[in-house]
Amino acid sequence: MALIGYARVSTEDQATFSQLDELKAAGCAVIFEEKASGGSRARPELAKAIAQVRRGDILVVARIDRLARSLSHLLAVIEGLEAVGAHFKSLRDPIDTSTPQGKFALQVLGAAAELERALIRERTKAGLNAAKARGRVGGNPALKRRDPDAIAQLAAIRDRQYVADLLATMEAWLPKVRALRPGNSWGKVAKALGRLGSTDRPWTADRLSRAVHRLVAEGLAEPDLIAPAPRKPPKDDLLLVIAGIRGADPTISLRAIAARLEEMRIRTPRRGTTWSASSVKALLDRAERFGLVMPKANR
Repeated sequence: MALIGYARVSTEDQATFSQLDELKAAGCAVIFEEKASGGSRARPELAKAIAQVRRGDILVVARIDRLARSLSHLLAVIEGLEAVGAHFKSLRDPIDTSTPQGKFALQVLGAAAELERALIRERTKAGLNAAKARGRVGGNPALKRRDPDAIAQLAAIRDRQYVADLLATMEAWLPKVRALRPGNSWGKVAKALGRLGSTDRPWTADRLSRAVHRLVAEGLAEPDLIAPAPRKPPKDDLLLVIAGIRGADPTISLRAIAARLEEMRIRTPRRGTTWSASSVKALLDRAERFGLVMPKANR
């Protein structure tokens, strides 16, 4: 079990000395320091701390507000830690998810967070209805005019939010990506992830590839994760049969291979019964690319 500390201050003028002293006294050998707003989820050092946590480890902070300013963010981080078998502890608060008392305190916080979300939804709905009753229509006037500066500003905001969402959820899905990549294609990894770390829709190969590429660009994930997946020979009995025929007799002609396939009553890729020399050649070329037969120059 390892104790991994995380210390944060909001501005460059503040110092983490007091937090560092508390974390070191608690037994934290590794401590990540960050200067960032508590309301921002785009915190690279927090992401690095969470990425280093392994099963049985404990992420430790001096106070809860050093980790998160909202219950939803706090619970998201703790949920990600629990997914890998790790725990969370706040030195000045009654939260230590490795103990029954700490888990109970967390359940109370979760209930409070759900109430908070319900109240926010009700207030938002009431505000929209009141505005609609007064004839007010939402929207950004500059965006409606297609102002370039407004569009660029919106794109920058969306990009920051995208990175923040990745940082907030990466501890839930990135460990599985690390276990499966680059040995498997993006499609297979996305299928294995399903909805893990994504509450709105399941992962797709394109979304997952873009997410991991962005984390690598930000220095938050290993570059080898985006290396091309190894090209594996397809599980195609037909290729193996043709490669076997050519391997047994390297001088055999395409027409002779076609006749042999017809004798064996093997159907063509289109389920036909008559083989042509061109069909045999296409399959031999594929078998060559996969290393099942020798290249032409070496035959």
